[in-house]
Amino acid sequence: MAQPQEDGDQDAQQEHCPPCSISEVSISGLNGELPSWQLHPVVCFLQQKPRRLHRTAREKSTHLIMETLDFDRSRIYKSWEVDGKFHSDGREVALLEYVYSRPDIDQLRGNPQKVLEAIDDFARSVTGLINIGEAKGAVVTKLIADYKPATVLELGGYVGYSAIMFGDALSKAGGKRYHSVEKSPLFAAVAASLVDLAGLRDVVRITVGTGAEGIQRLYDAGVLKSQLAMAFFDHHKPSYTSDLKRCERLGLVGPGTVLIADNMILPGNPPYAEWVRASVAEKQELDKDAEEKGNPNLQYKSRSITSWEPSGHEDALEITECVGVEA
Repeated sequence: MAQPQEDGDQDAQQEHCPPCSISEVSISGLNGELPSWQLHPVVCFLQQKPRRLHRTAREKSTHLIMETLDFDRSRIYKSWEVDGKFHSDGREVALLEYVYSRPDIDQLRGNPQKVLEAIDDFARSVTGLINIGEAKGAVVTKLIADYKPATVLELGGYVGYSAIMFGDALSKAGGKRYHSVEKSPLFAAVAASLVDLAGLRDVVRITVGTGAEGIQRLYDAGVLKSQLAMAFFDHHKPSYTSDLKRCERLGLVGPGTVLIADNMILPGNPPYAEWVRASVAEKQELDKDAEEKGNPNLQYKSRSITSWEPSGHEDALEITECVGVEA
């Protein structure tokens, strides 16, 4: 879910930021509160029409690029931004009322795909939603089908779109449990209702809390008591790295764990990309003065897959696999 963020304290390269005419960034209420690596892409994004970003030959050779030039423009969501808000303005409850008032509601019961289509219909006809959408969602469902994880941890569930899509994919791949952590009790309640409607209550478990709170609570309760097969990060962007490090410290990440991080272009996340792409020696150096310590001895293999937001703007997923541990 792409959205402006609230905190963070690091400047970094704007390697994914599209060309723009902005010389000085100044937005009332944001300037001075967001680091340049978060604020600049958001401003560029809001100023531009959907289009592909230019990439050099070197970038194309070092990243796995998923070409989506045939993106169906008729399926674009309405604008996320309404009166300066991207969420939490009543649209989430309106979504629930929209879905349950549909004349075909009985056809949605126990049918994950139909529920997803109903959510998409709302976002295309009423108000945009910060869901992962069909295009990027297809990348993740393919990974679930390929890796066949037994358990998936999601940080940032919003209204349950991804939990329904990926929970269904997990079930079809023989998996058992999809844990979705969502900070907002309201969003979690909406998600729980839609998950139940889709017939996935036995697969999807929703925990209310921040990413850090959810990870720790599930670990302390013994729910997450062994290495994760897969984790999906789609919550507060500056928390990606610290929450991954928490998982590392708790032993939830190890050889074979697959990490998927959304919104690596919109708004971008250089600190996370730096950590998962760094060598063991580089991570050991990064971890020396870090407030949040991880396990720098984990060896990662990471790649970027570009795709589309449901808004029609280009975004990317960072796909990282833990391939070993350096002694």
